[in-house]
Amino acid sequence: MTMLMHQTMRWFGPNDPVSLSDIRQAGCEGVVTALHHIPVGEIWTIEEINKRRSVIEEAGMTWTVIESLPVSDDIKRQSGNYLKHIENYKQCIRNVAACGLKVITYNFMPVLDWLRTDTQYEMPDKSTALYFNRADYLVFELYILKRPGIDESKKAKRRINGRTKKEIVCEHDVRLTGK
Repeated sequence: MTMLMHQTMRWFGPNDPVSLSDIRQAGCEGVVTALHHIPVGEIWTIEEINKRRSVIEEAGMTWTVIESLPVSDDIKRQSGNYLKHIENYKQCIRNVAACGLKVITYNFMPVLDWLRTDTQYEMPDKSTALYFNRADYLVFELYILKRPGIDESKKAKRRINGRTKKEIVCEHDVRLTGK
């Protein structure tokens, strides 16, 4: 049996600074993406799924993997509107299947979906990459999430360098979301 590899790249949608033409130029045949504009817990409609797929296909690529169909914190914590969100999630899966998409990724990490402390880390060759710096994360843990008992608090405190909470929140919001 011969397995063929379908080269894809993660695309964060129309607001991603990396365009579909950039991805195509890099040799990819498809993208791994999601409907980032739909709030977590709401239904992905067939219309919205097909609209996103059309944009991708117009760029000469395919959309074969959803990254990710978010699981709401209410579901993860079994609180709030979790029963409604479960029903909405099931409807999303039915809608995605009706549109021919067969691979859905998800995670059950509460509060934070994924974490990189820098989404524009400059590599030696001037390209950029996602990056994780433990000291920056400790600042977030100690001063934003206010989690007690972190062993490396001295390291995080040195990282603060006299910045205010507002400055830290803004900086981490930019780093964590890329916006």
